[in-house]
Amino acid sequence: MVSRNGRPRPRTPPRRPNPPGQSHRLRRTLGRDAGDVADVLGGIVAHLRLPWLLRHHDHAGVLAGFGFVSGCLSIGIMSAAALATGSPFIFPSLGPTAFLFFYTPTAPAATPRNTLLGHGIGVLAGYLALALTGLTAAGPALTTGMTWPRVLAAALSLGLTSALMMLLHAPHPPAGATTLIVSLGLLTQPGQLALLMVAVALLTGQALLINRLAGIPYPWWDVPLDPVEAEAEELEREAAPASEQSDEEAHERT
Repeated sequence: MVSRNGRPRPRTPPRRPNPPGQSHRLRRTLGRDAGDVADVLGGIVAHLRLPWLLRHHDHAGVLAGFGFVSGCLSIGIMSAAALATGSPFIFPSLGPTAFLFFYTPTAPAATPRNTLLGHGIGVLAGYLALALTGLTAAGPALTTGMTWPRVLAAALSLGLTSALMMLLHAPHPPAGATTLIVSLGLLTQPGQLALLMVAVALLTGQALLINRLAGIPYPWWDVPLDPVEAEAEELEREAAPASEQSDEEAHERT
C-alpha cells in the first residue's frame, strides 16, 4: 500500500493470537496475587488489633499504647475542628469522656447512650440553673468572681444532673463537669450549647469507629442486659404487685 505522499506504507505484522488457555492462566495468576496481598494485609490488621496484642504482649503496655494513640487521635481531631471552625469543639469534660471510651469501652458509663444522655442532661441542668438564678447573661465566674447566685447555680446544676442520670439509669461521670462548665458561665449561649452536644456526638462516633477497628466489642448504643440481671428485674416486677396486694389486705384487716 502507498501513503498520501507517495511513499510505501510499512506493513504491520499480524497479531498472533494468545495460546489457548494463556488468558485464563493470566487471570488466575493475577487473582492469586491479589488474594495473597489481601491475606498479608489481613494478617497485618489482625496483628494490630487489641485482642491479639493483649494475648502476646504485656497488658499494661498495650493498654497504655492504645490509650495514647486513641486519645491523641480523637482529641486531636476535635481540636483541629475547633481551630478550623473557630467554634468550641473542644472543652474540658471531653477529656474524661475520651478516657472512658478507650480505657473502659465496654463499661455502661462509656456507652453511646449514657454519654449522649449524660452530657445532654448536664447541658440542660446547667442552663436551667442559670435561668433560675438570673445568670444567663452574666460573665464567667473566672472573671466576675463567685457570688451567692453563682454558688446556687453550681450546686443546683450538679444536683439536678446527678439525680436525672440516676433516674434514667444513664450514669456518665464527665457530665458533672459539663454541667459546671455551663453553670459557671464558661459556655452559656444556646448556639454554644448545641455545638457542645455536636462535639460529644462526634467524639462518640470516633470511639465507635476506633474501638471497633481495634477489635473491641464496643456497643452500638447500650450494653445488653446480663441474662441473670434481666431475670432478677423480671422477678422484681412480678413480685411488686403481689406485695402491694398483700399490703392492701393487711391494711383492710387492721
